[in-house]
Amino acid sequence: MTNSQPKSGYTLPVFACAAAIAALKCLMSDQSDRQPIESVSLDLLNPPETVEISIEQVAPLNPHMALAIARSDPGDNLDLTRNTPIWAMVELNSNNDGRSPQIIIQGGEGIGRHGHSNQAAIYRYARQLLQENLRRLINSNQSLTVTIILPAGRQLAQRTSNQAFGIVEGLSLLGTGGISEPLSLPGQLDAYRENLRDKANQFDGLVFCIGENGLDLAAKMGIDDQRLVKIANWIGPLLVAASEEDIKSILLFGYHGKLIKLAGGIFHTHHYLADGRREILAAHCGNLGLPQSTLQQVFASATAEDALKVLRDLDAATNSDWVGEVYGAIAAEIEIRSQNYIRTHTSREVQVGCLLFDRRRQIVIKSETGEKLLAKLC
Repeated sequence: MTNSQPKSGYTLPVFACAAAIAALKCLMSDQSDRQPIESVSLDLLNPPETVEISIEQVAPLNPHMALAIARSDPGDNLDLTRNTPIWAMVELNSNNDGRSPQIIIQGGEGIGRHGHSNQAAIYRYARQLLQENLRRLINSNQSLTVTIILPAGRQLAQRTSNQAFGIVEGLSLLGTGGISEPLSLPGQLDAYRENLRDKANQFDGLVFCIGENGLDLAAKMGIDDQRLVKIANWIGPLLVAASEEDIKSILLFGYHGKLIKLAGGIFHTHHYLADGRREILAAHCGNLGLPQSTLQQVFASATAEDALKVLRDLDAATNSDWVGEVYGAIAAEIEIRSQNYIRTHTSREVQVGCLLFDRRRQIVIKSETGEKLLAKLC
């Protein structure tokens, strides 16, 4: 018999951390009797469990620096980083003065950077994972500089939506946990429903985040991690599932280029099923009386981010607030459509609010209900 249960793997930050641990262990080993490092143990932190990760190669570059390579294994996910090598170059110093950071983490080739700040796109969980695991291996008078490298990062980034979030020249080390669940397979909706049921046993108000960017930003804003529910593109079915679990309020928290689809009645937001973003934006612009030239620019925009820029440029030129008016109308429509969707499928009432952010993770609009819900959560 075959086991049809999809196999979990690990997120990219885990393999970056494993490579860094291997490089550090190489530096700290006896040079005269250095043994091959075929795997390392690390604490995932979230969830709090220790796992063993294979190491492909490790070698010293000089007495103070080593390089190690791990290879991404996301399990049965349809993840473009599958089998991607990830390198960690670690430099060990023994003269930490206590005033400088003990562990410096930086991005090398293939690690994306924020176009507006030039900072490496290495997010909170990845940094915590590296900091916590590496700190346990060094003394207080030692310090490390860790450089993470993704040789294929630039090429792979062309197949992602990273640029929509202002990430250029590579991939992000993004994620809120170490386990990569097989969420791109047919069983993903069942997994999401099960997670939602667990949350519903604790809270009567939840925050729906489409992806990792929403999860990360929501946590940074102070929303309790335990209230956050990752929903991917299954917005409609999970709104219904939440209602059936007697959830009283839901805050939809996501990138405007995804959530805007709900204002057009699209409740499964994967692009291969339906898009309609520019049509929805242009319709609301027209309904509010924007000039035809602006409507044409919005409709011709290649991305939702480009359309948002059209409105922002118009506001700057005319000292107006078309962004607030247009997105305010869209947010209100998202709430109405979401509540009607729930009512149609379950005959129940659920309070729904929304918060939309842009590619820089700056808030574009909070609906009136969304603002009230957010005030209770933060």
